[in-house]
Amino acid sequence: MKTIARFGYYNAMISFAAIVAYGLVQIAQVAKLISYPYDATLIYATSLCIAPFFMLAMLALHYHTPGERKIWSHAGLLFAVLYTISASLMYVEQLATVIPASVKGNINDTLAVTPHSLFWTLDAMAYIFMGVATLFAAGALTNLGRGKQVRFFFIAHGIMVPVISVVYFYPQFSIPLLFLGAPWLITAAGSMLALALWFKKEGSNL
Repeated sequence: MKTIARFGYYNAMISFAAIVAYGLVQIAQVAKLISYPYDATLIYATSLCIAPFFMLAMLALHYHTPGERKIWSHAGLLFAVLYTISASLMYVEQLATVIPASVKGNINDTLAVTPHSLFWTLDAMAYIFMGVATLFAAGALTNLGRGKQVRFFFIAHGIMVPVISVVYFYPQFSIPLLFLGAPWLITAAGSMLALALWFKKEGSNL
């Protein structure tokens, strides 16, 4: 179990660091401190880093969950896999194909990320799956000790799903609408940091 706790700790911490890095880049983009293609490259790269480590942290949570509560951690893990698949398709395509082509002046409207486009919707589905993953996984945690903190952030992150849906699917996208989803940074980062600290405590108690 110590190995599982250590595995979960490191993966949750890496995911947390990637979320913080993403938030800083997003703020720099809105403040016009960086411009295309550097802003898009950094946003997609940091976003891509969040997903696999989030999924592995959820895997560790599942293996650390006892008894019947495993149904909740398993459900969370399944949605974490869906999140990682969606995010990987989205960000690898943009980083490996779309951005390099656009720099050369070759713009493919089908692959470009614009409001309500194919890859915009794929991006939305990724973060919807992420929120649903934490909402299910909250059922695997108790209201005792640090588990209570993780459960709080997991539920808060799950509650962000309707907000994220509005940000992505509202008929007309705008920067003020983007700010509506800003609490996502707090709930996502808080979820991974709280989970990492929980794993650290669990490992020390074994």
